Amino acid sequence: MQFTYNIRNMKAAPSTKEISKPIGIWIRVSTEDQAKGESPEHHLERARAYAKSKSWNVKEVYDLSGVSGKSVIEHPEAKRMLDDVKRGHITGLAFSKLARLARNTRELLDFSDFFRTHNADLISLQESIDTSTPAGRLFYTIIAAMAQWEREEIGDRVKASIKIRAQLGKSLGGAAPFGYQWKDNKLVIDPKEAPIRKHMHELFVKNKRMKGVARQLNEIGYRTRKGAKFTDTTVLRLLEDTTAKGLYRANHTYRDSTGKLHLKPESEWIHTHVEPIISEELWNECNALIRQRKDKKPPGPQTIHLFAGLLWCGCGHKMYVFSRSPKYICPECRTKIPMEDIEAIFREQLRSFFVSSEKLGKHLEQADAHLTETERRVAEHSRQLDSVKAEMQKVYRLYIENQIVPEGFGTLYRPLEERERQLSKALPELQAELDALKINRISADEVIAEATDLYNSWPKFSAEQRRQLIESITEKIVVTGDEVDITLSYMPSYEELTKRQRNLLDSSRPPA
Repeated sequence: MQFTYNIRNMKAAPSTKEISKPIGIWIRVSTEDQAKGESPEHHLERARAYAKSKSWNVKEVYDLSGVSGKSVIEHPEAKRMLDDVKRGHITGLAFSKLARLARNTRELLDFSDFFRTHNADLISLQESIDTSTPAGRLFYTIIAAMAQWEREEIGDRVKASIKIRAQLGKSLGGAAPFGYQWKDNKLVIDPKEAPIRKHMHELFVKNKRMKGVARQLNEIGYRTRKGAKFTDTTVLRLLEDTTAKGLYRANHTYRDSTGKLHLKPESEWIHTHVEPIISEELWNECNALIRQRKDKKPPGPQTIHLFAGLLWCGCGHKMYVFSRSPKYICPECRTKIPMEDIEAIFREQLRSFFVSSEKLGKHLEQADAHLTETERRVAEHSRQLDSVKAEMQKVYRLYIENQIVPEGFGTLYRPLEERERQLSKALPELQAELDALKINRISADEVIAEATDLYNSWPKFSAEQRRQLIESITEKIVVTGDEVDITLSYMPSYEELTKRQRNLLDSSRPPA
């Protein structure tokens, strides 16, 4: 067993010399100070001389000449110095006097705390402070006490003001709840977000599923304030928040030293009335449903049916696995196929497809034709859009040059404007389709090799892993009598297929 001792903290008496201690020199002489005859060179030489007397090694010079001392901690030289301390490049900083390090008391305390944390020394020549000596380390003790006192004073003042501001309904500095905004220090309805929040409650009463509500909001194109998609967690938090029914709750949480959020005792909560987005009846109905869901036992693991949603009957209806049945059944004509049979057929069909150069070539030929056709559609669509824009410019120039009257301008311009809007809206969707097709181009030889590995590895995969693979490459499976027609989607790229294969194999191996 090895023990490491901190030699510096074991010193019993001041040492006149410390061999090869790496230090930096801090030079900050403002323009006003230089006008009084204090040159940066003078301060630099003074610090060098002190370092020489202690046999220290001056590794860096941080030059902030002409910089005001009001705030320096964000200056690039200050950041460089703090980084050097952090990585141990220097273990001390020498400067002419404390006012040269920082005139801002808060920053001086922050500098001191940083150096003490990283076991580095501050050396102020004028105040004779050298924290590498036992006497100088008293400075850290005093500074630390001052900092603690200041934090406690600020904390007490903040706590007192929070309660008063909350009781007055004023902002406590945090973001307004979704659907609201702070205006003139008051919480008011945000006209852009409030309809979304109201719709959220209405959807939940109708669907009773948080994930379903989030999905529908996202499909409409709604997003959170930060531009992210809604999740079931976000929906639950907003549904339970009382602000929507007109009761804003403040001073009810706090964060511990690790940053984790906790609820305060209810006696400390402050409630203020604001304009409601929804009725209290609607809020109560939503939260009654939430309580019912929380009181229920969590459902057990759901059975994974490999071909659910992809298997169709020849009569045009989807096939399902009903409870306790080992078969997929069409609810309309009662056509049936055992689950084991469809899996075996799919696996064999997958292998025969990939090892058959004729089938593979035909599939790739069709895919390439689709790609070419999509490229042509995008090009033609872009041409039409450019043509419409040119027509709009032509009509606008005629209007500016007084060649047509305002009534005639409107008659000509409005239909063009509407068509331009429609074409512009559709273009990104076409381009996205083309991008997907280009990304998914594949090499026949590479796919054959990867597909053969997938076929051989199939028994090692879990039901969930098999389902993921089936979903990724299958468009539709139709069962008609004794025939099974499998339609594979345009295959993923070689890189995707290789990565998926590797992940599936890794997750199917037993732990070492």
